[in-house]
Amino acid sequence: MAATLALAGCTTAQMPVSTTIAAPAQTVPPGMQYLYGSGEGAAISAQAWRALVNYVGWQANDKSGESAVLAPDATLAVPRWMSCGTKPRAAVFDVDETVLLNLGFEYNDAVHPAPYDEARWQAWERTGLTQVAAVPGAVEALNDLRKMGVTVVFNTNRSVGNAAQTAAAIIGAGLGPAVHGETLFLAGDDATGNKKDSRRAMIAAKYCVVAMGGDQLGDFSDLFNAGLPPAARRAAVTTGAISAKWGVGWFVLPNPVYGSALKGGVDDIFPQDKRWTPPAAPEAK
Repeated sequence: MAATLALAGCTTAQMPVSTTIAAPAQTVPPGMQYLYGSGEGAAISAQAWRALVNYVGWQANDKSGESAVLAPDATLAVPRWMSCGTKPRAAVFDVDETVLLNLGFEYNDAVHPAPYDEARWQAWERTGLTQVAAVPGAVEALNDLRKMGVTVVFNTNRSVGNAAQTAAAIIGAGLGPAVHGETLFLAGDDATGNKKDSRRAMIAAKYCVVAMGGDQLGDFSDLFNAGLPPAARRAAVTTGAISAKWGVGWFVLPNPVYGSALKGGVDDIFPQDKRWTPPAAPEAK
């Protein structure tokens, strides 16, 4: 017995002892879990793309000549649409989180969280060409649109200085072609910076824009970003003539990760008459 214990003790003493401490599991923000990892997020994206293709297919027989682009003098309360005439058809899409998922950038942001930094984003535009993926449903949908004779145009706030890299990322993800100045428009193509209405007008001057897709309301009109508080923006999309445009020319993709949707405090989000407090538990007798 003693010999056995001694041998056991000797054997134990000779076993290598690891000094490596397992790193704690890294957490991922819920919005990123949803958009980049969940089946639900993928399903909503695929659903939106399928609805868009079905709408455009139906629109092929519509001779009303009305564009999905708001006229320059339109308001959200009184929307007017640009005229199509006999122009060829096109569909216009944002890029980031609409057709392209920025997996590499958001991975870096998840493991090294920091406030938004423009230099960091510009570096991503220049070097993150292969760390992206197509939004679920987008490749098939864009191919279907092109087969219908609809020109696919990208209108993004990526920088004009990185036009070649952005085109390469789009094409590499199977979403192309994307040709700067023809089917790819970027911030810096005009004097308005990150506003998209003037670029939309440039596109609409050449094409009948039958559908638009984006993950931010600014992908449809800059009027939504004119300093409106959250409640007013929500009312603008759910009432009046604009409310009839969702799924009928305008198609929204999910993005709970960043952007103009992620604003508002308790008083902005929860109406006073809809607040609930659990009832007090009955007193013990």
